[in-house]
Amino acid sequence: IYKTIAEEYMAMPVLVGRKTEREKFAGAVITYSIEAMMGDKKALQSGTSHYLGQNFAKAFDVRFQNEQNTMEYVYATSWGVSTRLVGAVVMSHGDDKGLILPPKIAPYQVVIVPIWRNDEQKSEVLSYCDKLAASLREKGIRLHLDLRDTISPGFKFNDWEMKGVPLRIEAGPKDIEKNQVVLVRRLGGKKEFLSISEFLKSVAERLDDIQKELLQRQKKLLKENTFDVASYDELKDVLEKGGFARCFWAGTGDDEERIKEETKGTVRVKLFEKTAESGICILTGKESQDQVIFAKAY
Repeated sequence: IYKTIAEEYMAMPVLVGRKTEREKFAGAVITYSIEAMMGDKKALQSGTSHYLGQNFAKAFDVRFQNEQNTMEYVYATSWGVSTRLVGAVVMSHGDDKGLILPPKIAPYQVVIVPIWRNDEQKSEVLSYCDKLAASLREKGIRLHLDLRDTISPGFKFNDWEMKGVPLRIEAGPKDIEKNQVVLVRRLGGKKEFLSISEFLKSVAERLDDIQKELLQRQKKLLKENTFDVASYDELKDVLEKGGFARCFWAGTGDDEERIKEETKGTVRVKLFEKTAESGICILTGKESQDQVIFAKAY
């Protein structure tokens, strides 16, 4: 579920696996995690689920009556994705101008900015934009019509860029004459002049394209900055330069602590999807079936 939310809705590829004994949630028997690479190549633990066994049930004396009619401590789990995912979107997709929101999770997928110079133009432009907004709503598009009249259109453009709305529509008297709109993508800033009919016909596809482009961009970042390492020196080199180091691991919790002190990197996850069934641990030289990701993390 977490992987689906992250990748299909947030356009954020994640690595799925299990935490080491040192990194797992205190009191848990097992901790599972999704890990994502942020724009600065650091890792973010983006969601966790914990199998708590009977540990917390015993601490709080929580029991149930089993099939044999005897009282037994409950087996518990704990699941968590919350505000960390808000930060993940900001750090994954944002740029120097502000947020870039994937269309599937954007509160507003389209913002319409009317442009006028006087009251006569205002009435005509607002009528034009109202009709456009109604047509978009009929298509299920989430939109906002910016009617603020105390600030300039340029301020509005910057404001909505900062808020990350995927598509911005500009419409003024000249656009009405041509029965067109000015379309600006938040991702990349491309500007187009489109007829109303062409825009309405293509808007859903354009939003889908942005969603896919964001995901592919993050997949490319992850792929290009994940490095297979075969020695501790190679691991230190990757962590110093930035990125994910993938390797086999058979070290102890004390070994992890030593590496953290020396490199500031930690084992983020023991991967479910491995590139090989087994390999040699970069630190101990022992054979291991645990392929892990080391990275600096938030």
